[in-house]
Amino acid sequence: MQRNFGLKTITLSLVVASALLHASTQNVQSIQYDGMVHISEAVAKRLNEVKIGAPLDSADVDKTIKNFFDQGYFEDIWVEENEGKVTFHFKEKPIISKIELKGYKDNDEEAKKTLLQIEKGSLFDEKRLEAAKKRIIDALSQDGKIDSVVEIQSEKLDNGSMQVTFVVNEGEEIIIKKVHYAGVQAVDSDDFDSMIANKEHEFMGWMWGRNDGKMKLAELQYDPLRIRDFYMQRGYLDAKIDEPFVQVDFDHYEAEMSYNIFEGDVYRVSDILVFQDTKVIDDQALLDVITLEKNKPFNIKTFRDDADRIKTKIADLGYAYVQVQPDLKKDKDNKSVDVVYRIIPGKKVHIRNVVISGNNRTLDRVVRRELFLAPGDLYSVTNLKDSRNAIGRTGYFESNTIEEKRIDDETMDLIVQAKEAPTGNIQLGGGYGSFGGILLSVAVSDRNIFGSGINVGLNLERSQRTSNYSFNISNPRLNDSDFSGNFSIYKSATEYDSYTVDSTGLSFGTGHRFSRYVSGYVGYNYSKNNYSDVDTNSTNYDPRYYENYSKSSVSVSATFDNTDDYYVPREGMVASQSFELAGLGGDADFWKSRTSFAAYQGLQKLTDFDLILRYKARFNYASKNGYLPLGEKFYMGGIGSVRGYQAYSISPTDGYNSSGTPYRIGGTQSFSNNLEFSVPLVPEARMRATAFIDYGMIGESSMSEIKRGGYGIALEWFSPVGPLQLVFANPIGDEKDDDIAHFEFTIGQRF
Repeated sequence: MQRNFGLKTITLSLVVASALLHASTQNVQSIQYDGMVHISEAVAKRLNEVKIGAPLDSADVDKTIKNFFDQGYFEDIWVEENEGKVTFHFKEKPIISKIELKGYKDNDEEAKKTLLQIEKGSLFDEKRLEAAKKRIIDALSQDGKIDSVVEIQSEKLDNGSMQVTFVVNEGEEIIIKKVHYAGVQAVDSDDFDSMIANKEHEFMGWMWGRNDGKMKLAELQYDPLRIRDFYMQRGYLDAKIDEPFVQVDFDHYEAEMSYNIFEGDVYRVSDILVFQDTKVIDDQALLDVITLEKNKPFNIKTFRDDADRIKTKIADLGYAYVQVQPDLKKDKDNKSVDVVYRIIPGKKVHIRNVVISGNNRTLDRVVRRELFLAPGDLYSVTNLKDSRNAIGRTGYFESNTIEEKRIDDETMDLIVQAKEAPTGNIQLGGGYGSFGGILLSVAVSDRNIFGSGINVGLNLERSQRTSNYSFNISNPRLNDSDFSGNFSIYKSATEYDSYTVDSTGLSFGTGHRFSRYVSGYVGYNYSKNNYSDVDTNSTNYDPRYYENYSKSSVSVSATFDNTDDYYVPREGMVASQSFELAGLGGDADFWKSRTSFAAYQGLQKLTDFDLILRYKARFNYASKNGYLPLGEKFYMGGIGSVRGYQAYSISPTDGYNSSGTPYRIGGTQSFSNNLEFSVPLVPEARMRATAFIDYGMIGESSMSEIKRGGYGIALEWFSPVGPLQLVFANPIGDEKDDDIAHFEFTIGQRF
């Protein structure tokens, strides 16, 4: 008997008919499989309806061949029978050895994987190819491209494998020239732009912050809901927005859109009620977290946020599976609404186990000590969020998640999944610094040596104007406690325009974490500082500025940090205050105050992409009790203060040196702040672009003596040698003696 199922038809020849007649009188003696690779014989036996010892039946053969075809591995299957010996012959589909995407996201490997979902080594399957083609066209439609064409080109290579190429001819984008809103009276329709995706084209729409008018087809169905949400945030509970009518001119690929809107009346909140199925907390405690107010217009966004706040309040008591069911009871006659929250707390949930995964290098205990939930603890959603943020603040991990695995109504496991970040490196290299010129460096550092959380660094750096040699070691959690400790020694020399200063010193200290956000530090510093190569021909030369001195000082500081990541925070703030007192031995006798503040806010919910807003500010003040050396005063310029100027170049001056360069003597008080907008540039490479504007003031007797600003862009990249920042800046308000720096870079700093 022979049967060919690959042609999707059933053909019986005289030979086949004869074989079947013969088979009907003879039982199956053996079954063999020829040409089968992707299915094991054990699996094949489970799929085979033909049984040894039973008569060969054509219906069993037919069903068996269908079972094999359903696996998707075979191009053709046929069966032969000879005196009870049954052989299944298979012709498997060829392997795809090369797959390409041309004409659309050619160099985007991540997009290629998402769209095609076909890897090298996959079987050549026309259904999978057609599915990939559909995904490409759908993606183009979401980008607003219509009339797109995707061709699948396949070629059989000499080795029998297949080369597949998806050739994409992107269609045209539809530009929305006009959007009409009928029925809008109580609000300004221009405000809809903050909510909807399909917006009217604006003049110079290609500029950042302007509407380019490109139609987003996938978002059309959601825009009416967004407009209705806009109304409901203002109390219009009866608002109705029809689906938009879109009229397209396919000759020019332009469109006009029209919305019919019924606004209705504004509803005010008449009462706010909470009902607990099982009372687990005083009702007033829940009412206290609600921000909706009686007799004020209803706001759907505040309504949702209040529901989340209630849920958090209950979940922090251990009720992990609490349900909050919000409801509205409208009074159309009085245009009022009762707000009702029904709460089903469920049972208290305890943590059964905490599993750490993904930490191939970092020790488990280093992760566990950052967690605010442990086995046996009651569940708390706030503690869960704070644990994620605390792990992120260590800087040891690129990302982390904590999965809540439900065991039963009263227990759950927490699965911490962390993706390690590179924390250690050995650098042999050079470069060009904006201040020191040509730079050669050797550095060995690791913020998480041997996965212990201990930071060790050895740095040997030499440039045309600077040399720095240092060793430091610090442990943020001594013996996994809330205490920290650090020690460092250093030797440096810096050649300025009018003098050179050599410094040798050491510092050590200890800190303590008082709460999950607040920590303190006490430290000691000793240094010897010697001046040489002093330009005595400077105008207003004063030898007091160049006295060699030693400094013995103690410092205390307090820091608040509730950010969610060490290098790229998207929420939270960092505030610190430190005081340094010098004069406990040594020549220097002064005190300093340093205040810093930074706030981070991710705007993805508002902008639909990973935009981060950053604000940073610093205020410094120094007062001499006896002797305040020149090198202990404050200077601005460069990364960390006002970009667009060379580091340490913004300062009060006192005359000029022999080459005509201003003699900078530093200030006793300074203030600088920065506003930054950071967006992803190449997400796959963890590269971001940041636009910034800086402004600062510095002076000797008043901060307003010198004022400077700067603006520009920066590239932030997690490079193989660590976080790298390239800054391209221009000054604002610069004057003739200012030292301008259009380019700077740093490695290893927090963005």
